[in-house]
Amino acid sequence: MKNYSVIFILAALTSCASIKKHNEQRDSCIPPEQLKEDVDYAYSKLQQMHPQLYWYISKQELDHKFDSLKQTIKEPLTPLQFYFKLQPVIAGIREGHLSLRIPRRKFTKKEIKKLEHTKGLFSRFEYYISDDHMYIIQNRDSIEGIKPGTEVLSINNIPVSDYIKKYKSLISSDGYNNTFHPYFLKDLFFNFYTAENGLPNTAMIETVYKGEKHTYKLSRESKSDTDLEKDKEMKKRTLDKKVNDYVASSNSYNRTFKFLDKDSTIAYIKVKSFSREYSDEFYKKAFSKIKDAKSPYLIIDVRNNYGGSLQEINNLYSYLADKPFTLIKPSQVTSRGTPLRTNYFRKSTPLEYAFKSIAYPSYFFAQAFSTYKKDGKVYYKMKADKPTKPHKEAFNGKVFVLINGGSFSASSIITAKLKNDKRATLVGEETGGANDGTVAGFYSYQKLPNSQIRFPIGLLLVQPNIDFSDTKKGVAPDVVINESMQDIIDQKDPQLDWIKNEIAKEKENK
Repeated sequence: MKNYSVIFILAALTSCASIKKHNEQRDSCIPPEQLKEDVDYAYSKLQQMHPQLYWYISKQELDHKFDSLKQTIKEPLTPLQFYFKLQPVIAGIREGHLSLRIPRRKFTKKEIKKLEHTKGLFSRFEYYISDDHMYIIQNRDSIEGIKPGTEVLSINNIPVSDYIKKYKSLISSDGYNNTFHPYFLKDLFFNFYTAENGLPNTAMIETVYKGEKHTYKLSRESKSDTDLEKDKEMKKRTLDKKVNDYVASSNSYNRTFKFLDKDSTIAYIKVKSFSREYSDEFYKKAFSKIKDAKSPYLIIDVRNNYGGSLQEINNLYSYLADKPFTLIKPSQVTSRGTPLRTNYFRKSTPLEYAFKSIAYPSYFFAQAFSTYKKDGKVYYKMKADKPTKPHKEAFNGKVFVLINGGSFSASSIITAKLKNDKRATLVGEETGGANDGTVAGFYSYQKLPNSQIRFPIGLLLVQPNIDFSDTKKGVAPDVVINESMQDIIDQKDPQLDWIKNEIAKEKENK
């Protein structure tokens, strides 16, 4: 026990020293020549490992972007300042999964605990972004009586439009998609803002609502004992929470199943994230209920679903297929050694590191034999690129799928497949992820040598097993129905309503 105590004390001291060192490095200025080395390092790693680097941009154009960037670096910069110069070039590659990690300040356990005992400053609102405007669409705690639909004009006297223009350049969808930015930016806006401005205890916001301007002072409030008790309760993992994939931070579920009518003719499944955790059990129960109810209609809602597990969407598709199917095409990598670039020991505690060290030989050989060569290209062996049989509980009725600009990655893979196979009617907006696939799967977590900025690079070219559209855009809906900000505020759902009305018409004509 004494030995364990010494290990834990040493680990705690090492952690504190590491945090201090990280924050000091984050605030230091790096000479221009070293920053240029980081630019070259980032590009060389992309060329080595990214299997489809010039999908949406020519080599000539990308070479020019990197060369032009280096010419603008003439004075020392902090890692954060450097991030804001390099990331727009990375975003210009137009691969939605490809992004530098913003160099944020790290917090000690004591600081984290203190933050956990206070309410958020900006996170207690829900936001909507349109063009260069930001609106509050939900005020959960009725702070200052701010009404939904209120536009935020400035934060601490700096126009919000300036921030939006700056942050827009940092993110990209796959290809030339038109819908992804406002969804992703509203979720990431304050990640960028707090990385630049820290976590202040107060902020002044200028707003306008129905032509009237107001200035409010937002303050970070301490949580009451009731709030803290509620937080504890929310973190408890019951079986129901596990199966429906409960997320304590948002007090919501990633998966929801219900019938939308009294006679159970319309089944509804909403998936906010394909996290895979307990998903097999969820779909098993949901489709068993659908079969028992003999429901002729199924609506699958993947709006605002940024993706996740290929295994989960392959399993979900097996409940929708009427014959054997192959979800994705063989996944290309740049070389046989690519699977060994995945940072096996990343984020390991000392104890995990010890166990992983013992298991490493097995991991090494499994990865070493995970590729094969065909027609001069190297591919990674995947279960999802093999034929899969329909599930015995497979649904054979009519399927509608709800999509929008927040449907990304795995959400786009499954919806592209459903559309290609004419297995579903897609309703809503163009997806944020590409129709013809993306580069993700697993990552090599690089670190730029001088700025220490982390740079995860996707290693697998993952494409649905379809006839490609070559549009370089998202999955297009069969029926375009847009949702306005006012619809959200009024809790109206024109996309879902269209499907309900269509089903009602079909019932009348039977």
